[in-house]
Amino acid sequence: MEFTEAYKQAGPCCFSPNSKFVAIAVDYRLVIRNVLSLKVEQLYSCVDKISFIEWAPDSEYILCGLYKRPMVQAWSLAQPEWTCKIDEGPAGITFARWSPDSRHILTTSEFQLRLTVWSLVNKACVQVPWPKHAAKGVSFTKDGKFAAVCTRKDCKDYVNLLSCNSWEIMRTFGVDTIELAGVEWAPDDSAIVVWDSLLEYKVLIYSPDGRCMFKYQAYESGLGVKTVAWSPCGQFLAVGSYDQQVRTLNHLTWKTFAEFLHVPTIRQPCNATIFKEVDEPLNIDMSELGLGEDFAHNFHDACPGVAEGNCRVKYKVMDLPITLPSQKPAIDKPNPKQGIGLLSWSSDSQYFFTRNDSMPNILWIWDICRLELASVLVQKDPIRTAIWDPNHPRLVLCTGSSYIYMWGPTGACCVNIPLSEFSICELKWSSDGNRLLLKDKETFCCAAVVASDLSESSEGSLEASDDDE
Repeated sequence: MEFTEAYKQAGPCCFSPNSKFVAIAVDYRLVIRNVLSLKVEQLYSCVDKISFIEWAPDSEYILCGLYKRPMVQAWSLAQPEWTCKIDEGPAGITFARWSPDSRHILTTSEFQLRLTVWSLVNKACVQVPWPKHAAKGVSFTKDGKFAAVCTRKDCKDYVNLLSCNSWEIMRTFGVDTIELAGVEWAPDDSAIVVWDSLLEYKVLIYSPDGRCMFKYQAYESGLGVKTVAWSPCGQFLAVGSYDQQVRTLNHLTWKTFAEFLHVPTIRQPCNATIFKEVDEPLNIDMSELGLGEDFAHNFHDACPGVAEGNCRVKYKVMDLPITLPSQKPAIDKPNPKQGIGLLSWSSDSQYFFTRNDSMPNILWIWDICRLELASVLVQKDPIRTAIWDPNHPRLVLCTGSSYIYMWGPTGACCVNIPLSEFSICELKWSSDGNRLLLKDKETFCCAAVVASDLSESSEGSLEASDDDE
């Protein structure tokens, strides 16, 4: 794994969908860099500080959300002189997103008064009143022909199906929810899943014509659904809830076929491999080098941490039984830190990982083919971000330290970042799976990743090199 030098950033950063460019917000400036060389390709100046950026699916345009203004600006890579400004006036803008055709921008006004579709082709706009959420509540089919938009009117939730060609509402149907929390098309576009708020455990499967095909309710009392995720193949639907369990439904009968428990103590019999992050001392003995007392004294002053035996981290395979660190949620605060807060599938739909928020240092990796726990990663610090490689069954995570942590079916490893005072608070994959974007509080760097990185070390640490391109 090779790393670039650190570059300044002061806001959101993301790869383009074609993996050729990386966009970086630096206050009111938008910097477009080449992924391979990180040379500046384009530089745009916005009218205010950039709060949000998103590439168009075809990588030809990019939008910037200036939510403090509030305003949206869009730019073209092919035509640097072209620009677009969207201003809703007194209604404001709280969120903006691209449509699948990369020629329309959807904005949501403050207080969810309306959702507006803006055309970059003919400057026309279409409005959908009373959207349910600002950033959530909108889902597109995989082929990009239809959009499901959640709205609320007269204290009842609805799903509106819009044609992404004309942006006309093709169908509207009410859903049996108290307070709709989210909507998502199935990967094969054959069904729509809708789930209720945390106060009511309810998952509803609808056909595109508005028929309720299945209603799932695991229990009635207690906090309900927290995360929902389709497998990329579309055959499985995973539902994580506040009772610290994940339940998986199949796409044929929509019945539950497996439940995955997050127990505080893992005991035998269990086929899972437990990787625990531990410190490994680095002891450097210079007594046999014959360098003299002056050199040893100067080395001690220049590198006191190394001279005294600094530490690096590695993964250690633990024996069972093992008790995992956990914390009790505060009973006097809203949104308790418990339940399945992270849930994501691998690209081949064989694995999915979870994080139980009452065990923030633990990442659970499950094998859906064997219906069992495949591995557990026990970190020293709470897990901030974990994401799968878009093309391979391997994942990376960060905890705010100077290491990134990788897992694959062959093992796990810790990779040290060869940059001083660089603490990873966020990371993202490029769509081709060859690059990682690593963010510190004020800087970022990129890492070149190859398939052999993880196979080099199935247990322990992986040395990294610094590539200043």
